[in-house]
Amino acid sequence: MIKSMTGFASLTREGETATVTVTAKGVNHRFLDLQLRMPGALAPIESRLRAIVQQKIARGRLEAAIAVQTRAAAAPVVIEVNDSVVEALSAALERARERGLVAGALAPGDLLRFPQAITVTEARDTLDPGVFPDVEAALADALDELDRMRAQEGTHLRAELDTRRAQLGDLFERAAGAAAAGSEVLRGRLADRIKELRVDPAVDETLVAQEIVRFANRSDITEETVRFRAHLEHWRALSDGPEPCGRKLDFLLQEMNREVNTLGSKAEGLGVTELVVSLKAELEKMREQVQNVE
Repeated sequence: MIKSMTGFASLTREGETATVTVTAKGVNHRFLDLQLRMPGALAPIESRLRAIVQQKIARGRLEAAIAVQTRAAAAPVVIEVNDSVVEALSAALERARERGLVAGALAPGDLLRFPQAITVTEARDTLDPGVFPDVEAALADALDELDRMRAQEGTHLRAELDTRRAQLGDLFERAAGAAAAGSEVLRGRLADRIKELRVDPAVDETLVAQEIVRFANRSDITEETVRFRAHLEHWRALSDGPEPCGRKLDFLLQEMNREVNTLGSKAEGLGVTELVVSLKAELEKMREQVQNVE
């Protein structure tokens, strides 16, 4: 299946205790490159969030941002006592009592007068675990929305690539036909030359025949033609299949380029060189488009 790697999605999911907002943007990349931005409180489920992405996205650079807004009345607080400060205060007061400067023991209320002694903070890096399923569901929904956009873009890519594949096949058949015609012309010239050489008793006809066979083998493009046609059919099957195929299509283009190069080095005939140049130009245009395919 041909899908684009480019897409964008943004959605907000309202849960019982929190509102989750997910934004996802996809661009081209050779492999799957996930950039996940989220609150530190979601660290316990980060591996699950990454697994959701890997299930739905095969290739591309994906930037996903997750925001969570809780509806709790107040955030839990964390109270910390600085033991070293309290011990120092207690020791100082003990010395003051010994000198008759103060009376009475250190009371809890006295500690509140010293900000360094007791620290009260809101535990903002914690979330109710009940929010986690809402976050996972919101991410999955955003990725589904992203996938729909990528599939829509892929439809246009598929139409473009199908047109170019048909043009590529036509160019190759013309090049193969021109090469076959050129080979036949050259064979005829060789045959005429052999007839001329037969009148010369010093010429070994066996050696001449062997040279003709070697020429025929060197100029035969049957193998390249069969492989190129097979690559075109494989392309069609990958495009129709359910799996992402961008990397496989890129590999097929490399193989087809190899067959075109071999044909160009073997073939003789009117217009073969021009057709080979056109084939290579068309392959390069297709390669540029395939860089956008998941």
